[in-house]
Amino acid sequence: MTRTVYFADKSVLFTAEAPSDAAACRVLRAGADDVSRTNVTKILETDNCVAIVAPDPGAAFEAFAAEFAQVEAAGGVVVDDRGAWLMIRRNGRWDLPKGHVEPGESVDACAAREIAEETGVAAEVVRPLCETLHAYWFPPTQRWELKRTHWFLLRSTATQPTVPQSEEGISEAVWCVPAAVAGHLRDAFPTIRRVAEAMERACRTEP
Repeated sequence: MTRTVYFADKSVLFTAEAPSDAAACRVLRAGADDVSRTNVTKILETDNCVAIVAPDPGAAFEAFAAEFAQVEAAGGVVVDDRGAWLMIRRNGRWDLPKGHVEPGESVDACAAREIAEETGVAAEVVRPLCETLHAYWFPPTQRWELKRTHWFLLRSTATQPTVPQSEEGISEAVWCVPAAVAGHLRDAFPTIRRVAEAMERACRTEP
């Protein structure tokens, strides 16, 4: 199974076969090339994608992930009675509400809590959507972190007023009709577009 770790707008793939479009990704072969965090992040300074090819992609990913501090987070897509999505604008880019899981907290409870804190909207979890992996250097702790975010579909029974959490860099929290969602996704990080794809699949399978 292919896994993808995002570094902002760039990506690292763990796969059993090299991508068909070799020009789009720098290919490293586990066991023959240096697939350490140090080397991969150096390559990402100039390349947008690295494909780590290994007979066991899962094992290659676990070895790579061991070089990071592990962080668990949760968030989601809140949908109201009109079918509008709740989106936020954080640090100049469109995003979905999410945050770190607190000790002893379940991931679905975290998603609902973070949404309420970041947007002022109360919502109920309906179902899981997907997970995403996002790696970054975190200056306050002077360490590389790998964040696994658990994403959920949530529902709000009515269009509630929003209160963006400005101290978290959130300038807007808005209800977006489908046409607006599509436009905002073009300005979002790849992880958010992955969540939108999972949301589309979930909607097709709902009764």
